[in-house]
Amino acid sequence: MTQYNPYTQQTQYGQPQQSQEVEKAYDWNDTITEDAREFILLPDGDYEFVVESFDRQHFPGSEKMPACPKAVLNIRILSPEGITYVKHQLLLHSRVQYRLAEFFASIGQKKKGQPMRMNWSAVPGSHGRCKLGHRLYEGNTYNEIKQFYPAPEPGQTSSGTQYTPNTF
Repeated sequence: MTQYNPYTQQTQYGQPQQSQEVEKAYDWNDTITEDAREFILLPDGDYEFVVESFDRQHFPGSEKMPACPKAVLNIRILSPEGITYVKHQLLLHSRVQYRLAEFFASIGQKKKGQPMRMNWSAVPGSHGRCKLGHRLYEGNTYNEIKQFYPAPEPGQTSSGTQYTPNTF
């Protein structure tokens, strides 16, 4: 199923296609020539990601969770199929502190067993790895981050190659 996602870029692995047209601001009556970008539904699996930005919002509360601040992460997923974007919500509440810890560990800010102050100003541009799955909503299938993987200890990956958090 193909769906529209305005954030998706068709690419050669990790490289946006170069436009032949010079960038410019449009006038209200200009003619546009490109079609909308297609949504890429990625296969379930592990992917590298980059946090493009995040928005500070407020979660109004529900039957299961009281009202609290919420971060909406705008995440770019890199894959051989192209680049796609996923919005991921993190609630800032003690009931889901483990999700915050998982995210901050994946971008190299949180060390296992050590408390940390969340450094939101360092989140945009951060890199990590995640497990991507799918979510069915109102008959449409979307990419969804199921889990963030902790960054390997500095200097090593599970395969034994050199790795530095936040660099790919």
